[in-house]
Amino acid sequence: MKPARSNKKLEQPHSWSQLKNGQWVHESIQTRIDEWCTKLFGYHMLKLGGLSCELTSFACNIQHQVHLDCQNPLHNVIADAHDLPFLEKSFDAVVMAHQLDYSNDPHRLLREVDRVMIDDGYLIVTGFNPISFIGLGSLMPWRRRCLPWSGRMFTPNRIADWLGVLNYQVIERDCYALFPMQKYRPMWTWLENGLGDCASPFGSLYFIVARKRTYPLKPIKSYRSLKRKLTPLGVNYKISNR
Repeated sequence: MKPARSNKKLEQPHSWSQLKNGQWVHESIQTRIDEWCTKLFGYHMLKLGGLSCELTSFACNIQHQVHLDCQNPLHNVIADAHDLPFLEKSFDAVVMAHQLDYSNDPHRLLREVDRVMIDDGYLIVTGFNPISFIGLGSLMPWRRRCLPWSGRMFTPNRIADWLGVLNYQVIERDCYALFPMQKYRPMWTWLENGLGDCASPFGSLYFIVARKRTYPLKPIKSYRSLKRKLTPLGVNYKISNR
């Protein structure tokens, strides 16, 4: 398993137009975002990165939405995603569209997002699945320097493990687009639906919704059950009669 952190400088896309089939990927994620917008509540939402900024959420109950990116013209805050200029527990929901794929330190990025997330807040993460047709494209040397293959793809199971370490509960995980081809799309969709759940692990895209939980993963025993009586070992000690 490759390490999460990388010293290699990664080219980060700031618009869906920079990705191959980017418009179709954008539309597929937008469909899922629209389904979740009505389920999100709170005061502040953070869209991290240019790809997230281009996802619309007009039907969302969270009215104040911060768009953070360095180059996308839709941004309203310019900052480094690994060092967010916000106080702790500031946002009720965070959207990260393909941000982990192009981060040199995804662990640090997730910890920083966790810092600004309120308790029981929602985190939406999307990305490319390396065990897919898109992932196989990165094995071709002439594609490694081109988007989207220039990034570092992680399996949705690995992303779920990272979220679990941060005490997030994954409430939805969808892996789809076994055939990420725009041409003859209805035929590919029909074939993918025919394969059913067998094709899900090999989908080219994943969509994860997780919720930050505040309760411990394991129940804590009461203090009384942990408190023990101090008993000497019976050797190398002397009792004073004073």
